[in-house]
Amino acid sequence: MEYDKQPIELSLQLDLFKQRGLLVTNEEEALKQLHSISYFRLASYWRIMEEPDSINHQFLPGSNLDKVIRLYLFDKKLRTLIFTSIQDIEIALRTRVIQHFSLKYGAFWFMDELLFKDKRIFQNCLESIQKEVNRSNEDFLKEHFAKYNAPPLPPVWKTMEVVSFGTLSKLYCNFGDTEVKKAVARSFGLPQYLYLESWMKCAAVLRNYCAHHARLWNRRFPIMPHLPKKLPLKWIGTSALRPMKLYAQLCYLAYLEQNICPNSDFNKEVFVLLHDKPQTLTKAMGFPKDWQKEPLWKA
Repeated sequence: MEYDKQPIELSLQLDLFKQRGLLVTNEEEALKQLHSISYFRLASYWRIMEEPDSINHQFLPGSNLDKVIRLYLFDKKLRTLIFTSIQDIEIALRTRVIQHFSLKYGAFWFMDELLFKDKRIFQNCLESIQKEVNRSNEDFLKEHFAKYNAPPLPPVWKTMEVVSFGTLSKLYCNFGDTEVKKAVARSFGLPQYLYLESWMKCAAVLRNYCAHHARLWNRRFPIMPHLPKKLPLKWIGTSALRPMKLYAQLCYLAYLEQNICPNSDFNKEVFVLLHDKPQTLTKAMGFPKDWQKEPLWKA
């Protein structure tokens, strides 16, 4: 079947909403919103208001555009909060991987194929690192190449500062020496390096969703974090959790934050963001009943 739909004016988009049963209380304000937030970006937030299995995307009674916009703005604040936390974690991981791996294997361990388990992943990472270094405009790299021409890449404490979080995560997961990986994991309050591997893979995906402004609040995540029953720092009860939902992602972020930034406001900001939200919303995010009473979330 060939796609034959044509673009339409914003006013006609509003007419389409009303024909499908979506209440628009202030058309002037609605046009302003549609001028800045695209139709299909908002569509991710009104799906829950559509009648089940409706071929023509008819809305349930009581649905209105104001609710859609409020849900979009809530998700926007949620992404900002999560992205800030991932920045803390990403910088800490870079720092600790550089420190632990370099003290044992020197300044150029990321270029040594023999130190990695999967040679294909190693080669892909090395190619990505080369590209990221080549396109970087950082002064410390310009100064390095002005002075040195060998090896072809700068030492890890310079190079790792410009690689992507995804590449950093792959380097850690693919590294062969489990003892040095354990040392990095223990520095985050994790007794097993496999937990850190799991959380870094999840955080890299979560970061990409945030960077591309994707919907988070009720998403089912394709990569789910390991959720240990017990950890050294304040943690949660995991028996009733749905690991594919956002709450599980927030839990590992909060756990790492208490190690990286003991005075972090992450928990408080989660509380503030959710304090007036209905249980139907938090349930869709995977929050269990009485989640606020978990040790991880207590002040």
